[in-house]
Amino acid sequence: MRSRSAVLETAILGLLNSAPLHGYELRKRLNLLLGSFRAFSYGTLYPALKSLVARGLIEATDPEPAPAGRAAARPARANARASSKAPLTGRRGRIVYRLTAEGKEYLQTVLASSGPAAWEDENFDVRFALFAQTDAETRIRILEGRRTRLTERLEAVRESAARTRERLDEYTLELQRHGLEQVEREVRWLDGLITTERDRALGRDRDHDAGAPKPPAPSSKERG
Repeated sequence: MRSRSAVLETAILGLLNSAPLHGYELRKRLNLLLGSFRAFSYGTLYPALKSLVARGLIEATDPEPAPAGRAAARPARANARASSKAPLTGRRGRIVYRLTAEGKEYLQTVLASSGPAAWEDENFDVRFALFAQTDAETRIRILEGRRTRLTERLEAVRESAARTRERLDEYTLELQRHGLEQVEREVRWLDGLITTERDRALGRDRDHDAGAPKPPAPSSKERG
């Protein structure tokens, strides 16, 4: 359960890193980011936002002019910490969420991580969607880790299929074949991505070397 919450929080922080968003627009973009990969429950969004506000990673501001006699709009983070009735409830369409300095620092820490959690099924899609905000070396490590994990899974499924083939009916066998083909396609896709990322890195290194100042040629006296 915590893993799913972390995935949603990473997606929220990644989207807000591009621009502040109000609740409705954030919902739409999360649906594009998560909806094609997994079911996205809107009921989980506002509790996640409230948690991020309370932790100081994002702040919520009301862009509407304050009524006469009220103070101007201000960040609601302090209110969220002081009261469970933070401005995340009611008038949600008017509340704009933005990253705090702490949120940006936390997001960079998350995006720099490349361990198993980054390439497992639950998290990989969101991490991949945020690759534009991730450095090249980390992208390659995540892609290689994902490929290694899928290759291990592929071998395990093949071994299982070989042992049980004679005991399975034709429909179960077909489903098994379909699953194998899906994993094989993703491995090929990852191979292409890894090659592209490495070629880009090699190109950057070449450009860097080409732009570096060359050492001065030895003088005639130095040449003897």
